[in-house]
Amino acid sequence: MNNHTRVFVGIDVAKDSLDVAVTDDQTVRRFPYHQTGLQRLAEYIQPLNPELIVMEATGKLEDRLALFLAKAGLHVAIVNPRQVRNYARAFNQLAKTDRIDARVIASFAQTVRPRGYQVPEQRETRLKALVVRRRQVIRSRTQESNRLDRIDDPSIRAMIQQAIEMYTQQISLLDDQIEQTIAASESLTQRQNILCSTPGVGPATAGTLLAELPELGRLNRQEIAKLVGVAPINRDSGLMRGKRTTGGGRITVRNCLYMATLVATRHNPLIRRFYLHLQRQGKPKLVALIACMRKLLVILNIMIRDNEEWKIQPQTT
Repeated sequence: MNNHTRVFVGIDVAKDSLDVAVTDDQTVRRFPYHQTGLQRLAEYIQPLNPELIVMEATGKLEDRLALFLAKAGLHVAIVNPRQVRNYARAFNQLAKTDRIDARVIASFAQTVRPRGYQVPEQRETRLKALVVRRRQVIRSRTQESNRLDRIDDPSIRAMIQQAIEMYTQQISLLDDQIEQTIAASESLTQRQNILCSTPGVGPATAGTLLAELPELGRLNRQEIAKLVGVAPINRDSGLMRGKRTTGGGRITVRNCLYMATLVATRHNPLIRRFYLHLQRQGKPKLVALIACMRKLLVILNIMIRDNEEWKIQPQTT
């Protein structure tokens, strides 16, 4: 292979296998998704010296692979699957198999060249696992609580109540472990203190932001808003001016930011003034709230970037 040829790799990630496509090579190779398979994959990819390896976000299946390749010194990016599907549709590539997907991802990598993956600290990886598990347990407890309201049988109600109590204990344990993990890292502790100094942002929101938005403080205001999914999207064509919308991005981060913003519109003087100003302008409540989410996120981004705690009137430009 010509040493001057830039190589891009696309990997379609499944539970038990990895389909790997390389630009300018029609062969798609499959590797088992276990430790031995990862070693074989690295032995295959490293001599190619790829400029970028891209995979889709697939419900956390990709995390182990991305971390392994990044630690091997390879450049990796994780992208939203919707971006890849839209790219495929643009070329009328409607068929979808693991091997086709791998080739499409490789082509996407070569054309788009998305932002690279940053290897998290060991404690950041641990924190993310704890935060994700806490969210799962809360969801399970809510489901059991909803079932309890519809059950009359005493024995079944007792079993459901036991499950609710178990989940409540797990949440308390996870909260303790999250707190201990953050306290064991000077960097995480410092960032948590900055985030929690903001009216409306509590430990749960701070933990989610630390675990699932490590880019906070490293991107500009447009990039961080787009990453979370609170950036307005233009829908204009010719003389038509469409309604701006938001969406995409990291839904778990957006959900926790939504709850923090609800609190901030009541207790954070800066966000409250902004929220009331938008309402006086006739903006619908949801539109005003999303604008406040974006403003709060941008402020937090700047605070982390500048290593400064909350100010009454922080600089947001």
